[in-house]
Amino acid sequence: MITLSSDFGSPYPAAMRGVICRESEARIVEVSHEFPRQDVRATAFWLRELLPEFPPAVHCVVVDPGVGTDRAALAIAAGEHVLVGPDNGVLVPPARALADGNEFTVHEIAIDDPASSTFHGRDVFAPAAAEIHDAASVEAVDGLTRLTSWVDLEFPDPTPVEDGVNGTVLTVDDFGNAITNVPGAILDEHLGEAVTVNGVWAPARRTYAAVDAGNRVVTVGSHGNVELAVNQGRGDDRFSVSPGSRVRLRWT
Repeated sequence: MITLSSDFGSPYPAAMRGVICRESEARIVEVSHEFPRQDVRATAFWLRELLPEFPPAVHCVVVDPGVGTDRAALAIAAGEHVLVGPDNGVLVPPARALADGNEFTVHEIAIDDPASSTFHGRDVFAPAAAEIHDAASVEAVDGLTRLTSWVDLEFPDPTPVEDGVNGTVLTVDDFGNAITNVPGAILDEHLGEAVTVNGVWAPARRTYAAVDAGNRVVTVGSHGNVELAVNQGRGDDRFSVSPGSRVRLRWT
């Protein structure tokens, strides 16, 4: 299996699928091509949550604001999986999740005169994913160089304070749920109570439907982090936050 993830929308992913179909008989599974445009951190967060649900696969990931520059192209072997994509940090959080506490190895893919300086998804990453898939391991592929350093990406830690916690909005999903870096366990002991978020009052509840439609709610999402939400509405609008916003949760 080869999975494809990008911020391309349409129609560009079709070219990547065509390259893989031409060079491999791998089964192709689309994860999403609607990741936030050029948002490396948000894509890394979602792939950390999504890719561990897959059986062993090669995961081709292209969210690449630095395409055409001197940033490297990587293949990361993590557990029974391999991630292929740019060296901008997007592969590292999902690699840690797929390695499941074990070490992962990072290899540089040679970029040899691609046809385009703006579409390495088609010209570099898709062919590399197909070759690695058919070789069954990165070690069996010629021309890969083992690296000892690469661009890392770690999500910021929340800061506990006496009456609550300070955090950051990592991303906003398509429902408008603002997903923070605050672990849900911090909220668990306050479920059924109320909190303020940047001074805005909201109940802390286990489900969206625990409040009436249109009302704010602070809850814990399937990813295990605190979410700022609205039952049948958009939490980012009602809490006035966006990716990167600082949030101050205070117990009331």
